[in-house]
Amino acid sequence: MSKKSPNDNDQSAEQETPFLSHLVELRDRLLRIVGLVLILTVALMAVANDLYYYFSLPLQGYLVEGNKMLAIGVISPVFTPFKLALIAAFFLSVPYVLHQIWSFIAPGLYKHEKKLALPLLVSSIILFYLGMAFAYYVVFPLVFEFTSSFASESIDYRPDIASYLDFAIKLFFAFGVAFEVPIATIMLILAGVTTPEALSQKRPYIIVGAFVVGMLLTPPDIISQTLLAVPMWLLFEVGVIFGRIMKRKREEETSAEEAEQEEAPLSSEEMQAEMEAELDRAIAEEEALNKDDNSDNSDNSDDTQKD
Repeated sequence: MSKKSPNDNDQSAEQETPFLSHLVELRDRLLRIVGLVLILTVALMAVANDLYYYFSLPLQGYLVEGNKMLAIGVISPVFTPFKLALIAAFFLSVPYVLHQIWSFIAPGLYKHEKKLALPLLVSSIILFYLGMAFAYYVVFPLVFEFTSSFASESIDYRPDIASYLDFAIKLFFAFGVAFEVPIATIMLILAGVTTPEALSQKRPYIIVGAFVVGMLLTPPDIISQTLLAVPMWLLFEVGVIFGRIMKRKREEETSAEEAEQEEAPLSSEEMQAEMEAELDRAIAEEEALNKDDNSDNSDNSDDTQKD
């Protein structure tokens, strides 16, 4: 068996040290995220019941006058507001979570990658909240109006508070993620995985895929599925447009940089290095010629002595 030299041990230790430092940094950032979520949860627990009231307003307007929502579970009056406070704390901490992710990966990015990633990060946060707002102000009223219209006089339409929370959170998450489609499209184009032209040719498959995703992420009603699929398709088109613009801009910047590098005058150090290289080449050529002349002269002298 071969023995490892001390140099090999030193190199392995140097490789393990950055890896461990990255793990420690990742642990610290995860602890910060968890700490913020817990702090926000405790703060929201003080107003959890009021928070649930405003959270359920899109449904309250479609209940029969005088009716209230039901709490079927034994601990639903306590557990459901707490669950809402926890989920709301996570949604509110999304900018901080993305900031921690950005701070962790930013040191490993190039300057042009940082210049591109930061606007995409901010845009993803804004789009996520826009998706939630779209679900709350547009999708919820349409869905509840549609479902309540099918309740006959013999049906007392009074949903359970836990069921409503699960339904609403699922839609919030689905629309928040769906509104990230432009960011994903732009990143795929800029990464060279695909091109705007290829995505445009695959538009029929994208539309079918949007409806399939809407069917999987939303409850089994055609309204919420359609209201998720159509915005996803439109946002895909927006992503293709902006991806084409950003790709063209990057190509123009790259060509401009290459032109500047070709036309840029040499610095004094580069000129001096080039002159020294030319001088070395001239000296080498002169030495080679002198050697040839010396060899010719020696040959001539040998011939004369023979004669």
